[in-house]
Amino acid sequence: MSVPRPRSRTRSCLAVSAAASAGVLSLTLGGTALAAQAASTTVEPAGAAFEASISGSAVFTAGNVVITCDTSSTSPGGGNNLVPDAPGNHNPAGPVSGPINSPDFTDCSTNITFVSATVDVVDPVWQMSMQHGSPSVGTMVVPAGGIVVTTSGLASCTATVSPNADIGIAGTWTNGASVSTLEFDTTAPTVVEGGFGCPTEVTESGFTATYAVTNADDPTAPITVTG
Repeated sequence: MSVPRPRSRTRSCLAVSAAASAGVLSLTLGGTALAAQAASTTVEPAGAAFEASISGSAVFTAGNVVITCDTSSTSPGGGNNLVPDAPGNHNPAGPVSGPINSPDFTDCSTNITFVSATVDVVDPVWQMSMQHGSPSVGTMVVPAGGIVVTTSGLASCTATVSPNADIGIAGTWTNGASVSTLEFDTTAPTVVEGGFGCPTEVTESGFTATYAVTNADDPTAPITVTG
């Protein structure tokens, strides 16, 4: 599965606004609630392009079905995956937000013999919000129906994550000396369809993953979230 991405790069990026911040706060599900963290946030370096690549595997769990994807990343392009230029990289009363190219999920397998899996990302552009706190939180806003997991073989199932509304998936952000990390361990509303072997009774699925976040412009200058 490959999500088409424009390769041109500009410095246009979403400016932080009170309305956008409020929208992200209301969408957060799982992890640490951003609503409790309305402190000042600064993301640095201003204007830097960033890339996030999976460290280990991304795991989706729906009932007794576990899908493990060994490759997942999001890279800059099309004016996305950019820390806002100053002063937009600082918000005195909430998160700093901007668009990202949606992560892909490939090299996927299941825990069931003779059942294979693919994970498709429907919308090529998501939103990302960073909020300083204890801990700091990074939230990916997934568009409605934005992730579709399909299994085939002995069990042919389709699982649609957050089918009815955009949703924020919150993870714990940790600053690093050269590589920062964003760790997810959360759940999201999910609808599963299919026949024999499909966990159609499931109403939410689990998602765990840890991403290494690097500065694509200057790997020696880490992407950091501070107050």
